[in-house]
Amino acid sequence: MKVVSDRTHGILDYLTVAIFALAPSVLGLTGFAALVSYALAAIHLVMTLLTDMPLGVLKIIPMRLHALVEMLVGPVLFVAALVLPTILGDQREFFLVMGLVISAVWLLSSYGPPADAPQPRST
Repeated sequence: MKVVSDRTHGILDYLTVAIFALAPSVLGLTGFAALVSYALAAIHLVMTLLTDMPLGVLKIIPMRLHALVEMLVGPVLFVAALVLPTILGDQREFFLVMGLVISAVWLLSSYGPPADAPQPRST
């Protein structure tokens, strides 16, 4: 069931950027964990700004490619947090949760107009 519209997805993307950007300060992420969090904030921001969705700015990246990236990032974050405990230390729970959140948003997002939406007619 796809209940997250593209507009809502854009809002959630910008919220995700803010969470990754603020996590080192708010949650006390340090070292490699802080670097990863800042990098993910920057990458997610650029991808969101460039995606062809209501809250995208330049609309270069198709929504389906955006979906593919999120489909990969969520599980990779989750697995990396489990597999790399020595690198992330006691800060890995943040990445476990964010991996689950990104995966859940991917599962619930429509990534395009709803199936029952009228399609534009070609002329």
